[in-house]
Amino acid sequence: MVLHPLAERFASVADAYERGRPEYAPAVVGALSAELGVAPGAPVLDLAAGTGKLTRRLLAGGLDVVAVEPHAVLRDRLAAVVGPERVREGFAEAIPLPDASVDAVTVAGGFHWFDHARALTEIRRVLRPGGGLAVLSTVPDWGGASWAHELGTLIAQLRPEHPYFDGPPWQEAVRAAGGWTAPREVRVTTSQPTDPGRIVDYVASMSFVAALPEEERAAWLAQVSALVDAGETPAELPVQVVVGLTTLV
Repeated sequence: MVLHPLAERFASVADAYERGRPEYAPAVVGALSAELGVAPGAPVLDLAAGTGKLTRRLLAGGLDVVAVEPHAVLRDRLAAVVGPERVREGFAEAIPLPDASVDAVTVAGGFHWFDHARALTEIRRVLRPGGGLAVLSTVPDWGGASWAHELGTLIAQLRPEHPYFDGPPWQEAVRAAGGWTAPREVRVTTSQPTDPGRIVDYVASMSFVAALPEEERAAWLAQVSALVDAGETPAELPVQVVVGLTTLV
């Protein structure tokens, strides 16, 4: 298996990702556990775990988590935090776990990188009967900041078109695969502390920003930093986590 070049770039921005991306609130784990019927102490796979923001919250929520991450730099960072015994090298299309070994699989912000059909086959294999899949996406709401529209425009102008972002949504993949319940969603909205530096780090951690040539990237981020620093940033901003859910039938 080979990572997409944009996905490869996450290792170079791991620090910015940790600083800038919102944390998962306890209510997120509470919601997905309730919706999927996951009991305390249940075995859960966090797939494409990255630096482990969701992994850590799942563990704090009392679940028995194993994290799978293909990128060595991110995997080593995650193992240092949650323990190497909880971390495995692997891909969504080749999960290094036994058949029927977990009650739930979570994917936070990474499903669009997968080969959907192959990944769903593997997820089905490692799930126990009646097990569930939770696909999470985080949507920050910058509307309360003076720079929100201008920053959104800058990002939209830079963001590339490619199938990993613009292809069919995960719900279509689940329907096409068959053997899953109809996809559904719950939304959890919280407020989180922020400041100009965290906003710049959030933007810097976007894969297509990280993929820019170094000088172009530095110049573009300097433009973002100047915009945010010159404006008004509330002490807290809303964050909405969309939890997509489906279970085996």
